[in-house]
Amino acid sequence: MKKIEAPTLEEAYKRASDEFNCSITELSYEIIQYPRNGLFGLFKRKAIIVVARKVVEDSSRAVEQSVENRREVKKEDTPTSTEVKQPATTVDDDRDRKSLISNDDKVLDNFFASSKNSGRDISHNINLASEIEKSIDRLMKSSCFNIDTVKVEVFNNIAHVFIDGRDAALLIGKEGYRYNALSYMLFNWVNDRYGLYLKLEIAEFIKTQEEMIENYLKPIIEHIEKNGRGKTKPLDGILVQIALEKLRDRFPNKYVAIKTSKDNSKFIVINNFNTTKS
Repeated sequence: MKKIEAPTLEEAYKRASDEFNCSITELSYEIIQYPRNGLFGLFKRKAIIVVARKVVEDSSRAVEQSVENRREVKKEDTPTSTEVKQPATTVDDDRDRKSLISNDDKVLDNFFASSKNSGRDISHNINLASEIEKSIDRLMKSSCFNIDTVKVEVFNNIAHVFIDGRDAALLIGKEGYRYNALSYMLFNWVNDRYGLYLKLEIAEFIKTQEEMIENYLKPIIEHIEKNGRGKTKPLDGILVQIALEKLRDRFPNKYVAIKTSKDNSKFIVINNFNTTKS
């Protein structure tokens, strides 16, 4: 992710294309500042954009194309039984998809995992926190964002990461899309290397999102208390994680879990646990 400055937007797009050595259509960008000619040479300003390569989107297309190619080669018409009606898929494709969804849900399910013994002061956790903090600090310093605070604590098998600075709002991005991307990237690294889960806070972004989710959940909680069950609308990124924590705290004796719909959006269902009748 890089910040590009130029006299005009067209020049900024061209510089971004040259910088990443690809077409502008292969890049994701956000306009931070529009150019202005000024008056008599005064108040003139350049165009500023923040650019990143569309890695996730391209990977998603590649996976979809790979699955489609496999379907065409195998040409198996036997449908797989699922809760939601879907087009017929091969056994291998369906199994792979369920495995990916299961792993993804497991990540979200354990985002707010807790333990009675936090282990905050264990020397091993202190060393892990220091190592992770130094790595993230180097990452921030090599980026185009002005970030001056990186703090990490490890406890409850979770790396709690706090980031702040002048460009914290830019790092979060519109509707939190950069936050989601950074959180996903850091989670994959921390989980693969250290076997930890991740909780990322940038400035007070999580606090703000928690307040918003609390207001959204009020009528849903009333509905569940009246009818015994319910579900949320599809939620993006951190919102589904926060809602899961709030609902599990509110309904400890109910089944509260993340589900993935046919279009891969995520929502939360709240129901009674199944009981065996004697």
